[in-house]
Amino acid sequence: MQSPLPVRDGVNATRLRLPNEGRWDTAMDYMMHRWGHIDPQGIEDRFDAGEIVGEGGIPLNRTTRLEDHTFIWYYRTLPPETRLPVEISILHQDEHILVVDKPHFLPTTPGGTYIQESALVRLRNQLNLPDLIPMHRLDRMTAGVLLLSTNPETRGKYQVLFEKRQVQKEYECVSAAEPAAGHNAVEFPAVVRNRMTKSRSYLLAEVVDGEPNAETRIDRLRTFDGGTGDGGTHDGGTTHRRALYRLEPHTGKTHQLRVHMASLGLGILNDAFYPEVLDKAPDDYSKPLQLLARGIRFVDPIRNQPVEYRSRLELSEARS
Repeated sequence: MQSPLPVRDGVNATRLRLPNEGRWDTAMDYMMHRWGHIDPQGIEDRFDAGEIVGEGGIPLNRTTRLEDHTFIWYYRTLPPETRLPVEISILHQDEHILVVDKPHFLPTTPGGTYIQESALVRLRNQLNLPDLIPMHRLDRMTAGVLLLSTNPETRGKYQVLFEKRQVQKEYECVSAAEPAAGHNAVEFPAVVRNRMTKSRSYLLAEVVDGEPNAETRIDRLRTFDGGTGDGGTHDGGTTHRRALYRLEPHTGKTHQLRVHMASLGLGILNDAFYPEVLDKAPDDYSKPLQLLARGIRFVDPIRNQPVEYRSRLELSEARS
């Protein structure tokens, strides 16, 4: 549903669905019920200023009845954010798409404590592109190629490519050269297929019984010695071998690549979730997750020709 309010400071207006009935007489009563404990004066001020609107951009006031609107829109009061010490690089831009190198630690879209400090909001403000929308997502801890649409009129043509799985993605990661104890040896290239699920109430993705809905092709590109001080040297001064892997997902489940590598006993270096959840700690910018969206390719629906975009970033632990 199209918002009647424009993007402001790179952020979309928030949409709220009002209940059909309840103990609230007005829309403001309901908003006070939801958020009055946080900022009651701010809610009243927004209604008085006409900053809360219904469909068609109709301003609401303190007496607007609950049943008069199903959806309303408003701008949230955003808390101050400390700028993350990472930068986005532009790989390609035209009248239809924008392709960037997203750094580690920066989320793709606003959420939680990261609003202004998301790739989408940064780019909207930096490039003055309020209609910018990502065509896919990268986890906050994953770096690499991210494709965004700049033109609402042609956006659907690119969305169809993703819906029909006509976009080929290539990732790279660094992990151990051999599986952890308790796991079988792996012959490369390997294909991992299983059924994955993730609920909004649970942090991790899970592998469950059932028809596979996630598939990744994995190949080992080269091996090398892990350096001292990065977990590569253990008791007795033995240096553990690491490897650079190419990952080609045929599906796009949340945390799919991290789960599939961990299932082989090859958990990605600096992964705080898989194969086991580590204690929550502040971001360590010197130890990013060693996962990179290396490239993306497809037949451009506007130019009707194959295109490929490659990341210029390098994984910090991918020694040559």
